[in-house]
Amino acid sequence: MSPDQPQGSPGSRRPISVVAHRGASEDAPEHTLAAYRRAVEDGADALECDVRLTADGHLVCVHDRRVNRTSNGRGAVSSLELAELAELDFGSWKGRLGDEESPETESREHTSVLTLERLLRLVEEQAAAGRRVELAIETKHPTRWAGQVEEELLRVLARHDPAIPVRVMSFSARSLHRIRAAAPWIPTVYLMQFLLPRHRDGRLPPGVGIAGPSIRILRNHPEYVAWAHREGHRVHVWTVDDPADVELCALLGVDAIITNRPRRVLDQLDEMFRD
Repeated sequence: MSPDQPQGSPGSRRPISVVAHRGASEDAPEHTLAAYRRAVEDGADALECDVRLTADGHLVCVHDRRVNRTSNGRGAVSSLELAELAELDFGSWKGRLGDEESPETESREHTSVLTLERLLRLVEEQAAAGRRVELAIETKHPTRWAGQVEEELLRVLARHDPAIPVRVMSFSARSLHRIRAAAPWIPTVYLMQFLLPRHRDGRLPPGVGIAGPSIRILRNHPEYVAWAHREGHRVHVWTVDDPADVELCALLGVDAIITNRPRRVLDQLDEMFRD
């Protein structure tokens, strides 16, 4: 099975892959190790993360250009070094999972900035335990570092198990072109917030095999899934949390649902596809 194919849980007839958006981010602080561990425990088929380059060249899992919303610090990720980010609290705003008296290790996993290196090790640890988890990495643009983001991403991936099922996502066609040019074996996903005229017939930028429409696109243009499939593309939809939207995605035959609440979406899909 290729990395861009939905796998479903063992013994399940569910044809749709469930991707944990920034981890199980409804239940734990987004992009923390705790959120990704929770997503794995919940049964997610894949983990989604955003990556940004720090001032000293490390890829960290942070969505916003600035750290203000998700930490107790201020400033742009690109202007801060990893050591400075490591001093910030990225989790207390969300509250804790479980007991307030949790061990110090659990506390760090709940509040510390997460590097892509550490997230890859989590996926490797799961593989060693017999649990296959895919990883969907979104490159964030525009950024002051431009193509250095993709260069560092490929260097990081080269240091890890090549069997890890990784795909790269972006709203930037240029970012995906860089990945395709340097590592054509890595599946790429073109993210779309709105459906532009040039993509209405299901076509994507050259070399890209997976469409990443927003759920808003599917609500307004449900025929898009059939168009994309007709062009030979898979369809991974974001961010799908509402049960009615999950049902719409299932009825339209999407290939993957990206959600903040993987356990609930899995339960709903398993019920829908149960014999």
